[in-house]
Amino acid sequence: MKRSEFRFVERLRVRWAEVDMQKIVFNGHYLMYFDTAVGGYWRALAMPYNETMAYLGGDLFVRKATVEYEGSARYDDVLDIGVRCGRIGNSSLVFSCAVFRHDQALVSGELVYVFADPATQTSKPVPQELRDVLQGFEAGKPMVEVRVGNWDDLGRDASSIRTSVFIEEQGIPMQMEWDEADPDPACIHAVAYNRFGKPLATGRLLEHVPGVAKIGRMAVTQTMRGSGVGRSVLDALMKTARERGYREAVLHAQTSAAGFYSRAGFVSRGVMFEEVGIPHIEMVRSL
Repeated sequence: MKRSEFRFVERLRVRWAEVDMQKIVFNGHYLMYFDTAVGGYWRALAMPYNETMAYLGGDLFVRKATVEYEGSARYDDVLDIGVRCGRIGNSSLVFSCAVFRHDQALVSGELVYVFADPATQTSKPVPQELRDVLQGFEAGKPMVEVRVGNWDDLGRDASSIRTSVFIEEQGIPMQMEWDEADPDPACIHAVAYNRFGKPLATGRLLEHVPGVAKIGRMAVTQTMRGSGVGRSVLDALMKTARERGYREAVLHAQTSAAGFYSRAGFVSRGVMFEEVGIPHIEMVRSL
């Protein structure tokens, strides 16, 4: 197998506990690497696994796993684990997996899953919606649609995400989360949806001062963090700001998310401060 054959690759580093007495990765751990990468594959499809399976009325059970060893990984190696959906049967999904160190293929394998009723574990046909998403991803199609609009159009989905992230997860008081800016016609909201129409991330855009846009209320559902869906919302808001003639964008980033904004071209300005009891830093970038 070649690395270029995989649209999705999960990067892992070999841990000390994964190396055996021969000083190479114990053979059974490669199945764990495959399984970890499959979890990343579902995120790349913008599909929270548990919620998606509940929506589809089934679950995936491993029927067969095969591994072929061509080389060995060692402690502290950085590995890329490729995953692709190679075949979809009536009730089965076949995934090809491979472990690469740089471009060297070390291990290859195949995982066969059966879509089944979670209560009885009896097989069911793979839903057409799931087929379409898998085939679309492997064909290079986008997995996320970002809609931009006002509160009347997007408020219900935006508020659901913000409630989950800011109020329930981070403990921000409800009265401090909602303000008069949300329903203001001048406030632009963005929400990212997956191929099933599930909202996954949101953000909003306001005028800070003439010529400067303020991006805020950026939130991504917990299972989708690191998948790129948050970046798609940020990009949509910056694109809207440029179209409206703003020359600069400013935001107050939670310090834990500063790296995310740095990768999008934002730079820190000033010193750290607290908002709603959480450390923040102001960040800016030209548009």
